[in-house]
Amino acid sequence: MNIHVVALMKFKENHLFDAIELLKKLVSETRKEEGCLQYDLIEDKENKGHFFMVELWETEEHLHKHSVQDHILEFRKNAMPMMESQNLVYKGMIIF
Repeated sequence: MNIHVVALMKFKENHLFDAIELLKKLVSETRKEEGCLQYDLIEDKENKGHFFMVELWETEEHLHKHSVQDHILEFRKNAMPMMESQNLVYKGMIIF
């Protein structure tokens, strides 16, 4: 069964250029992963530095494999100092 994920990220305004570069690389690498059906980066149009990632994975196993890929671990390490707050991540399945 497909797994839907929405991850909310807030970056400090003085780090936006570097954050966007990290996010672009993350999206590019993740879209190559087996089981990745959708991985889109969206910037909130009213809140500068606020982004959300909309993801769709074939299975929970694919999502788990994603969470330990080198590019996601590198992103987390490099992005943490630039973040205004901790990410919020929501995972679920369509029920209707």
